[in-house]
Amino acid sequence: MNSRISEFIDRQKVCFICSVDSDGYPNVKAMLRPRKREGTGVFYFSTNTSSMRVRQYLNDPKASIYFYHKGLIRYEGVMLTGTMEVLTDQDTKNMIWRRGDAMFYKKGVTDPDYCVLRFTAAKGRYYRDLKTESFEL
Repeated sequence: MNSRISEFIDRQKVCFICSVDSDGYPNVKAMLRPRKREGTGVFYFSTNTSSMRVRQYLNDPKASIYFYHKGLIRYEGVMLTGTMEVLTDQDTKNMIWRRGDAMFYKKGVTDPDYCVLRFTAAKGRYYRDLKTESFEL
């Protein structure tokens, strides 16, 4: 099943990331697809260090990410739950930096407002063809 899920994830252009706010409520945000993926367990996203989401993950690293595709007839989705780390080390920032990022981070790859979110999944649920499967990673 992991290869089917990996192929599905690779086809998606958008991912939803979820964090927990200071009152314990879930918060959801649409993001562009992960910049890098290690199997079906580790995902890297770029974001602003000053963002609300970064503050939430620093306060409570519990997280989930969700990918989906809605066709004319078929709906498919995968939810992964785990933890999100906020990484500011230069090697990690260099690893996922893209030239177009300079439009958002004026000081380039060393901009202090540029950081990396690394999501590490512990388990997931996969839905396809009216069937749901839970799995551990």
